[in-house]
Amino acid sequence: MILNDIVGRMKKLRHSVVFKSLFSIIFMLGVFSVIVITIGYRGFTESLLKQYSDGAFRIADTAAMLVEPDRMGEYDSQGEDTQQYQKVWTGFDRLCNSSGATFVYVIEPDTTDYEHIKFIFSTMAEWSGYTKYDYGYLRQTTNDDYKEKYRRLYEEGSQRELVIRDKGYIETDPHITAMIPLKGSDGQTKAILCVQRQMEALASARKNYVRSVIAVLLLSALVFLTGQALYLGRVLLSPVKKISNELGRFAKENTLGEKRLTDTIHNKDEIGMLADSIDSMEEQIVSYVDNITSITAEKERISTELTLASSIQMNMLPNDFSVFSEHTEFDIYASMDPARQVGGDFYDFFMTDDDHLCIVMADVSGKGIPAALFMMASKIILADFAKMGQTPAQILESTNETIAANNPENVFVTVWLGILELSTGRLTAANAGHEYPVLMHEGGSFELLKDKHGFVIGGMTGMKYKEYDVDLKPGSKLFLYTDGVPEATDVHENMFGTGRMLDALNEVTQATPQQIIANVRRAVDDFVKTAEQFDDMTMLCLEYKG
Repeated sequence: MILNDIVGRMKKLRHSVVFKSLFSIIFMLGVFSVIVITIGYRGFTESLLKQYSDGAFRIADTAAMLVEPDRMGEYDSQGEDTQQYQKVWTGFDRLCNSSGATFVYVIEPDTTDYEHIKFIFSTMAEWSGYTKYDYGYLRQTTNDDYKEKYRRLYEEGSQRELVIRDKGYIETDPHITAMIPLKGSDGQTKAILCVQRQMEALASARKNYVRSVIAVLLLSALVFLTGQALYLGRVLLSPVKKISNELGRFAKENTLGEKRLTDTIHNKDEIGMLADSIDSMEEQIVSYVDNITSITAEKERISTELTLASSIQMNMLPNDFSVFSEHTEFDIYASMDPARQVGGDFYDFFMTDDDHLCIVMADVSGKGIPAALFMMASKIILADFAKMGQTPAQILESTNETIAANNPENVFVTVWLGILELSTGRLTAANAGHEYPVLMHEGGSFELLKDKHGFVIGGMTGMKYKEYDVDLKPGSKLFLYTDGVPEATDVHENMFGTGRMLDALNEVTQATPQQIIANVRRAVDDFVKTAEQFDDMTMLCLEYKG
């Protein structure tokens, strides 16, 4: 249990602001330390190398004054036993032991490929522990770097070359080799004078430098982290913890606290501004929740009333088609799908006497409750005038006068109204700005009946409407609709259109009115897919059987 508790605390600490803040500081200090050490290391190394190389070249220049390059051939022919050779060697030896050089020597490279060198003079410092090369000793060139330096001194006229072997090798410890050409009176390089200096002091100094820098940085980091931790705890971490605790409490209780954050956090910086903002936010949220609670209750009440209004509206439309089952002269079916809970479209059909069926399809401008109220009034007025025995044109004229005379909101309704004489199949109709009806005779196909449109109902008084007759034969079908069918749109704003509507109607022309409406609705749904319904969609289909 104790171990699990410790692990849990460690995990919690890892995600805390304290840990993240200190970790970021440590990380930045580490990066800074690496940069400082790298820059200092390189600068220190370059400075010491320059001192070493300058000293080596000074020794080389001094040694060059002890030898006569034109006598290299003489040295080769007479060997090391001559007085002149011994004089030069003695000078090299004294210089080597007094200057701090490790190795002072003169070589003649094989200029054909610089693969081998021959030692002419060779002296070693007594303290070095190395053995000098004998006169005439022939050995392979150490590496390609040396070959390139020899070539430059012989062929490119270079006056000095430097080889740095800083990492240590099998033969020797880290060292530098300074090279200068020994030129004869003819200006040609006769040999190469080399001075080698060991770099133990350089390596040791660099190690001491790195250790010193690391120690200083660690001490500085410790002091800085301690001070920063105390500072962050006072000005950042403690206020942030208070803010975090308050937010956690508010999330659980959703009530204002006993004290405001600004009563305990006195920072004048962004933390103080944050605390003040949270105090304001909590007050606004509490107020907002109270308002939302009130609004939600009101919306629920309105939603209930809208549901009731929708039920009343739907019940006002004839939806029990079995009441006409005794009339074998026709079959009729209709549907209305509002875009909202209530709509402005409506249909109606009723018997005005034993031989006449009145059919209405209408669309009120606008949507929602205003359209629904206007729809109910229009439906009642139209039905009242129809039952008085008026013709379709007279019904529309009387309805228009009644509505337009008291219509301050300028709402209007488009209406198609027809009266079917069941005994003869004669359909007398009039159109007040509504969509074209669709007609199919027995054996044919559904086609638009482009009748003459009159002005919309409620637009202005004094309007006259023309009616027309259509003779229906047994098997003829009439399809009425509102603009919500052809104007149904998909997510790309493409409209369903009357062309697709006619295709859906002609899919199965012998279907019942109910099946025909279902086919059209399915075609619309397949077209719009997930797009939201924008307008009320109302359809009515009648089949005359005679």
